[in-house]
Amino acid sequence: MQRKPVNEQPSLRGRMVVITRPAGTAAGLARSVRTRGGQPLLLPGLALRAVADVVAARAALQLALGADLLIFSSPAAVRHAAALLPLRTGARVLAVGQGTATALRRHGIAEPLVPPRQDSEGLLGLAALRDLRGRDVVLIGAAGGRGLLRRQLVERGARLREVHVYRRLPPRLDRRHFEPLRQLPASARVLLSSAEALQHLCRLLPAPALARLCAATAVVSSERLAEAARQAGFVHVIQASSALGADLLRAAARAD
Repeated sequence: MQRKPVNEQPSLRGRMVVITRPAGTAAGLARSVRTRGGQPLLLPGLALRAVADVVAARAALQLALGADLLIFSSPAAVRHAAALLPLRTGARVLAVGQGTATALRRHGIAEPLVPPRQDSEGLLGLAALRDLRGRDVVLIGAAGGRGLLRRQLVERGARLREVHVYRRLPPRLDRRHFEPLRQLPASARVLLSSAEALQHLCRLLPAPALARLCAATAVVSSERLAEAARQAGFVHVIQASSALGADLLRAAARAD
C-alpha cells in the first residue's frame, strides 16, 4: 500500500468553503482552497480602510517605535503600519497570533514574541507582560474591539498608548453575496477568524441566508470564536490550531 507524502496538502474534495476574511484580502486563501480541490465562496465580514488622518497616524507611529514594548493586534495592523513607515525599532515586539508574527517577519521584525494560545488572553499570559510598571507600551491596531488588552495592560502598570493605523468597518453586502448562500450545502465549511466579522454577518445577512450559513460547519481559530459561533447559531464547530490559512484549511478538510 502506497503511503501519502507527509507534506501533502489535505484535500477538500469539492467541498464549498466560505471565506469571511475582509474584502480584498482573501485571494490567496481562495487559491489555496482551489489547489486543494475545494470551491471558495467569498463572504467578507469586514472592510478595512486606511485611517482618515494619515499624517497624524504616521507621526504617532514614529513616536511609538521608540517605546519599550510594541503589540500588533493583527496582520492588518502590521500591513497598514508598514505602509505608513518602515518598522525599524529597538522595542520588544509582540504579536497576537502566528499570522501577525508572519506579517511582522515579512516587514523586518525578525523575532516577534507569539503566545501559544493565539488570542488576547494568550498574549496576556506571556511573561513579558506580567509586570509593566513604568513601561512604555504601545498597542498598534484599529479602534474598537473587546478592550481586554487595553484594560489589562493599564491594570498591570503600563504607560499605554494606542496607535490606530487602520479602520475596521462593516462590509458592503448585496445580492451577489446573498444568493449563493441560499444554495449553500450543509457540508460546506465557514472559515471564521474574527468575532467582529461574525457579528456583522449575523446583522447584515437576510434570515434565510444566515440560516443556511449556520447550517454549515464553522471552522474557527480560537475557543472564544467557537463559543461566538455557537451563540450565532452554528451547531457544528471545528477549532483550528490557529488563524493561519493553512491551519484553517487543514481543519476544514476533516471528515464529517
